[in-house]
Amino acid sequence: MNPAQTSDHQALPLEEQLLGVNAKTGLYPGARSWSGGRFRILGKGPLESYCYHVMSRTCGGEVFFDDVEKEALRRVIWRMAEFSGIKVVTYCLMHNHFHLLAEVPHRQSWLERFDGPQGEAKLFEHLRTLYSRVYLGLLRDELADLRARGMAVLAEQRLTALKKRFCDLSLFVKEVKERFSRWLNKRRGRRGALWMDRFKSVLVEGKGEPLRTMAAYIDLNPVRAGLVKDPKDYRWCGYAEALGGSRRAQRGLCKAQGKPVDGWKSAGAAAAYRCLLHAEGREVKDAQNENVVKRGVTAESARAVLADKGKLSPAELVRLRVRYFSDGVALGSREFVESIFEAQRERFGPKRKKGARRMPESEAPFYTLRQLRLQPLS
Repeated sequence: MNPAQTSDHQALPLEEQLLGVNAKTGLYPGARSWSGGRFRILGKGPLESYCYHVMSRTCGGEVFFDDVEKEALRRVIWRMAEFSGIKVVTYCLMHNHFHLLAEVPHRQSWLERFDGPQGEAKLFEHLRTLYSRVYLGLLRDELADLRARGMAVLAEQRLTALKKRFCDLSLFVKEVKERFSRWLNKRRGRRGALWMDRFKSVLVEGKGEPLRTMAAYIDLNPVRAGLVKDPKDYRWCGYAEALGGSRRAQRGLCKAQGKPVDGWKSAGAAAAYRCLLHAEGREVKDAQNENVVKRGVTAESARAVLADKGKLSPAELVRLRVRYFSDGVALGSREFVESIFEAQRERFGPKRKKGARRMPESEAPFYTLRQLRLQPLS
């Protein structure tokens, strides 16, 4: 991308830059016929789900993502995970590669939600997470036409082909990479492959120490790379998103620790995970204890976090939340935020009755106007 293009992009609001990422589409070209390639070890036993550490790098590691592009990749990952039935345990988006810890449920068990008389209606409701109304309307018409002509078997085969795209790790990662590649190539005016070969994956035991250790390894990547001193300060990782208030990110890290699904606060998952990160992520020095041979959390920082039992102060939580939800946020007392809301009433829909929304992290009564994941702060 040349400097002129970069300047033009930065002048646009973030949502305009991410327009192609947010758009819903028709059926993805070639998705049904893809058959994979590199041999993988996949969980095919009696367990309800299996977890995988996925990693993929750009070609030669020579394509680097800026902040907007990381945000686009984050959105594509979450959206495709929701569609595919795959749960994100945690993730980290680096400059030229990404790490993802994903839980893949047993397909037949997951598909039971589409059984019964209302199964097809539930399937179409689920398809709305990815497909446009136009495409779904055409699909309904196609199914109705096949059934009217006595070809109910073909209609069922059509639905079965769609269902095969669920709970498939390879298809999920493939579509994430393809969708993001098309958006990025269009944004930069580039051509050619973006990703190096196919992705790498490691089957991880879905509970206990292996899962906790792998989650911490992923969230500690920016610390090991020297980008931040504390993983909470790196915007594009699951831990920072969880501290920003994202329920889905919090639930993933609760899974990693074997905590109740909504136990981020109530079951102490937030504090426990922070302690784990600082215990696992300590920097390593040479025998003389002078030079750092492996970057990480400083011993002083680790001792402080462990002494505080992993707890962050309300003020720090508010700071992290404001940093994470940085675009479109008015912060202050209820009266202040309500006054801003009334002055900007035409910008909000008719169903919005009140403007002030309480920030649960704060002890003081802080309120915000919006809590949107839009533009990261540098």
